[in-house]
Parts: sequence; C-alpha cells; structure tokens
Amino acid sequence: MTVRVLLPRMLADCTGGRTSVSLDLIDGATVCAVLDALAAEHPVFDRRVRDETGALRRFVNVYVDGDEVRRLAGLATPVPAGAEVMVVQSVAGG
Repeated sequence: MTVRVLLPRMLADCTGGRTSVSLDLIDGATVCAVLDALAAEHPVFDRRVRDETGALRRFVNVYVDGDEVRRLAGLATPVPAGAEVMVVQSVAGG
C-alpha cells in the first residue's frame, strides 16, 4: 500500500529537500512504521521527530487523514492505504 507523507519546510533539510514523500508499506502499517520507513532513509529526520525512547517529541504533531494521532492510538495508529500522513513541527519564538 502507498501512503503520502507531508513534511514542513523546517524538516525538508532532513529529507533531501523534499516536503512530500510517497512510501510503499505493508497493509496494516502504523504511524510508527511510517516513521521507521522515513528514518531508514533519513536518520536525522528521525532524531528531530522522535526522542531517545522512540516517542514523538512533544513539539511534533502527526496527523493521519487530518486526525491527530495523540488523540487516537499514538504511534500505534493504523495508517490505511492511500492515507495522507502529515508531520507538523511547532514553532516557538517571540
């Protein structure tokens, strides 16, 4: 199955300048599998999105077809075929 991952420009430097990536995954994949697939090709991306324990960093939100995964099953949230996964990194400053 194929899913599309949308990334903010802030993370594009970690993915070869790409803000959109298509991934081929096995049926029944989860958000964790999506992030693992990205991490396999882009390890710096993974360090910016997940902490040392593998959990999402608190300033990173992930959405599957518009639903925030923290309100669902977290990294265990299923990703259906054709889904759009969006990674959003919060920006702070003043």
